[in-house]
Amino acid sequence: MKQFQYIRPATQLSVLDAITKPGTKILAGGSNLVDLMKRGVTSPDKLVDIQNLPLKGISWGKTKVLELSIGALELNSAVAENKIIKESFPLLSMALNAGASPQLRNMATVGGNMMQRTRCSYFYDTAMPCNKREPNSGCGAMEGINRMHAIFGASDKCIAVHPSDMCVALAALDAIVEVKSKKGTRAIPFTEFHRLPGQTPHLDNNLATGELITRIIIPGNRFAKNSYYLKVRDRTSYAFALVSVAAALLIEGGIIRDVNLAMGGVAHKPWRLTAAEEFLNGKQATAANFEQAAQLAMQGAKSFDHNYFKLKMAPASIVEALSKAAGLS
Repeated sequence: MKQFQYIRPATQLSVLDAITKPGTKILAGGSNLVDLMKRGVTSPDKLVDIQNLPLKGISWGKTKVLELSIGALELNSAVAENKIIKESFPLLSMALNAGASPQLRNMATVGGNMMQRTRCSYFYDTAMPCNKREPNSGCGAMEGINRMHAIFGASDKCIAVHPSDMCVALAALDAIVEVKSKKGTRAIPFTEFHRLPGQTPHLDNNLATGELITRIIIPGNRFAKNSYYLKVRDRTSYAFALVSVAAALLIEGGIIRDVNLAMGGVAHKPWRLTAAEEFLNGKQATAANFEQAAQLAMQGAKSFDHNYFKLKMAPASIVEALSKAAGLS
């Protein structure tokens, strides 16, 4: 591991000063960053530990608009087991409890979870070409073992997928990311925070240099009764998703009055299923409608040599998640 400088500023202003310098990385729980440093995938000159900052807390907003605020340094375990989250946003609790292991959830922070990088084996293997790790070096996964890889939104530069379960739920919940810099504060819709690979797969998100994630805001909704997070994986314990689905429904008298859907394990970012949402709005909550919505959701999907099975697994998972959210047997 390359030698690096470590600092732990006491104030947010000191952190914002430090992170404007090239070669600097933010350290919170470190559950992903430290692994990447050990493997030589990333080699920062300086680590800025932000754990002294007052960026914890889960509370309803004090404005007239109903919204929940979650501090960027809240632990994944604390969010998953929080009473407000479990009662009002159970989809987020389910997604967090489906991710990683209890030990990792007790170290990983909300902001760090958002910033984690792909688990593509070619990204982690520094002997292999990877445009995400080293721009313009090639993509080993394209002609290699690509069983875990994308079926939506990929490019000729990268077919990696985003690994987070939490982020899939936050995308489905229309969350907002609040970030701060020396220029001020800005809000980023969660669905616009992460990027598709395009020609610049080394850029995972739209966070600008010198910006710090301070909190997540989740607008109030009426999805609590009919929510479900489905994760399909190789083993139940500590495995990343082959396919996951976050389904949130508002059902009144058997009719779907509102619906939000997102998928994980299928794209470089949490993949929102807008065509399926538009179809289901105003429809009856039936298996037949769920199956038709799942087929609409698969428009534009493209598999590679080893992940053809996802073209069948993904729509089946959408139907199952919707059915369980709706309480169908």
